[in-house]
Amino acid sequence: MTRNELIKRIKEVAYLEGDFVLRSGKRSKYYLDKYLFETRPDILKALGKEFARHTTDDVTLIAGAELGGVALAAAAAMETGKNWIIVRNSKKDYGTSKLVEGALSPGDVVLLVEDIATTGGQVLEAAKVITDAGAKVKKIVCVIDRKQGARENITSAGYTFESILTKDDLGIVD
Repeated sequence: MTRNELIKRIKEVAYLEGDFVLRSGKRSKYYLDKYLFETRPDILKALGKEFARHTTDDVTLIAGAELGGVALAAAAAMETGKNWIIVRNSKKDYGTSKLVEGALSPGDVVLLVEDIATTGGQVLEAAKVITDAGAKVKKIVCVIDRKQGARENITSAGYTFESILTKDDLGIVD
């Protein structure tokens, strides 16, 4: 899938107009429903290839935050052949009660993938879990940057941030 085809597919399946409250608490007249594009095999496969382009030789692990980053991390892992982990939003209160599912070790170098970045709050929480475990977040890459502060918040926290697409690429005007 070409970049233009990817843009077209994401917009046609996931772009909604209306009155929405985002995770950040901000209101928006549009919403990009990540589950509508992450559940399409052709789009997910193309995104796995895009994330693979952001993976360097020193990256040992792919990570995705629960829930939206899970399918993306899996797609990136299948494309790169690297193992992957899920970073939970909170510890489960049964079984192993872990914040991280999969094997995360001190010294791992992690590509952290994200779906939609608005302020970067959720992905920064996931990055903290990873670094608290003694691993390094090499880069945070999102599918779509809404250009509402995520880049600034993530880079000011000391992480490298990149996006596959922005709201501008999708032709979205606030």
